[in-house]
Amino acid sequence: QVQLVESGGGLVQPGGSLNLSCAASGSIFSINTMNWYRQAPGKQRELVSGITSGRSTNYADSVKGRFTISRDNAKNTVYLQMNSLKPEATAVYYCHADIRVTVFVRRDYWGLGTQVTVSS
Repeated sequence: QVQLVESGGGLVQPGGSLNLSCAASGSIFSINTMNWYRQAPGKQRELVSGITSGRSTNYADSVKGRFTISRDNAKNTVYLQMNSLKPEATAVYYCHADIRVTVFVRRDYWGLGTQVTVSS
């Protein structure tokens, strides 16, 4: 059984910063891509950023230059440093990972999400 647990969400003023973490635990052979998605009220879930096992990264245009994704492979953890936050960043942020539980079995896993609210 594999679990993804997010942390680091909260309430922050516009222009502020938050650092999200997502730790994977359980029966893990290896982790491929790890991603952060978000879903605002009334909107579809969207990809915010992703990072491969080789640390290649990609970002949504709306967050480029302000958000930074990183990972610690030894800790099976992915981070999302969010700076210069805007009210439109308010959403539930979800961690997603593409995980091999054995050398032959590869599955997608999701965390339960962490709320980020940007408001004065």
